[in-house]
Amino acid sequence: MEEKASGRFSPEKQSSLVLEHIAEASTKPETWERIGPTFRLMFLVNEGDLQGIQELLDTGIDVNSTDIDDRTALHVAACQGRVEIVELLLEHGARLDMQDRWGSTPLADAHHYKHYDVCKIMEKYGAKPLMAPMLVHDIAEVPEYEIDPQELDFTGSEKITKGTFRLALWRGINVAVKTLDEDFMADKEKVMAFHDELSLLQKLRHPNVVQFLGAVTQTSPMMIVTEYLPKGDLWALLRRQGALKPSVAVKYALDIARGMNYLHERKPEAIIHRDLEPSNILRDDSGHLKVADFGLSKILKVTNSVKPEETLTCQETSCRYVAPEVLRNEEYDSKVDVFSFALILQEMIEGFAPFSAKREDEIAKAYACKERPPFRAPAKLYAHGLKELIEKCWAESPAERPTFRHIVASLDEINERLVSSTWKAKAFRCFRNLKVVWTIWHRKDQIGPSSRSSYFDHSIA
Repeated sequence: MEEKASGRFSPEKQSSLVLEHIAEASTKPETWERIGPTFRLMFLVNEGDLQGIQELLDTGIDVNSTDIDDRTALHVAACQGRVEIVELLLEHGARLDMQDRWGSTPLADAHHYKHYDVCKIMEKYGAKPLMAPMLVHDIAEVPEYEIDPQELDFTGSEKITKGTFRLALWRGINVAVKTLDEDFMADKEKVMAFHDELSLLQKLRHPNVVQFLGAVTQTSPMMIVTEYLPKGDLWALLRRQGALKPSVAVKYALDIARGMNYLHERKPEAIIHRDLEPSNILRDDSGHLKVADFGLSKILKVTNSVKPEETLTCQETSCRYVAPEVLRNEEYDSKVDVFSFALILQEMIEGFAPFSAKREDEIAKAYACKERPPFRAPAKLYAHGLKELIEKCWAESPAERPTFRHIVASLDEINERLVSSTWKAKAFRCFRNLKVVWTIWHRKDQIGPSSRSSYFDHSIA
């Protein structure tokens, strides 16, 4: 039975391999020969057998081969703090950027076990210096949202939501865990902004916003932990089902708008999502939607607008849902999320992504020419002012776009009209069916049994 995973194994169990079994097998040459070269290399590294490792490497074995946990011999040597072996593996082409299934690199492992001499060797071979950038020296300063990485069980872990989060078990519940890459942690400005964002995220409480549960900041790699929603995201739903019924689309739009209104009206600091798209909207067990993934979010502190620090590229987010002013690298405000919302609402009705026939690099040009995705669905699907609301939300001028408070009010009215018209249609069908039954009953003497059944079926169809 596999040991419970805890972010990293103890120093004597750096891979999922049961090393005692190999040790026993190594005393039997005929069994040892049948063991794969990767397992043999792991064992020799664990034993510190420098000569045996050299001989095995001389046979041409892939020094970067991995076990079932995606760990390499360099991971094992880094955990053990075996300086000479680390250097030998690096001389034979061991890669420093290999990540195990927990997202940990050999350098991160060496830092975790405080083998700083190993870290220096890796840095000499090109590894970027790694540290826990938010590490505090006084235990009283550890943030209240801090989670011990050893409490995160990644057994059976799988990628979820665009591959940016992984499933894990924490204190008896499933959670979503995002590991921050080393490039992020090496940028001091990003780390400071992340620190401020975490302090804010821990205070967010809304049924239409994914719940932030905590973070790992005192060890590397740093992680973000949020609630796990097994129903997946809106993107997957739309790819699977296509266009939604207007009543469902409006219900979902209300969930998104309420979540976004909460973020925009946050006091004293409003939050702009800036990456609002179907893949960042998750479904819960009750059938409601929640806004998620604030990786590109911006916090409005004193001013009501944001001056772009750098151009947002289509590699960071899908240009299909980005407001024109952001793509033009202009100053922007919370109305960029309103623009994205309009495209999502239209996609739920149409069943196709915005400008689905265009490539990503063509979409920015289309928005620059003030183009908008065409309305192809029948007009009845955009009844009760739904089309007009979408057009207001993607207006060229941000000042002309409504706030989410107004959007919620408009959607409430549209929803009431849809519900009312649905009930009227049901009442009409019920009345018609009763009329058919009454007619058949009073004409029972004129209509034979077989004809009576056929007449009834034809009348209520």
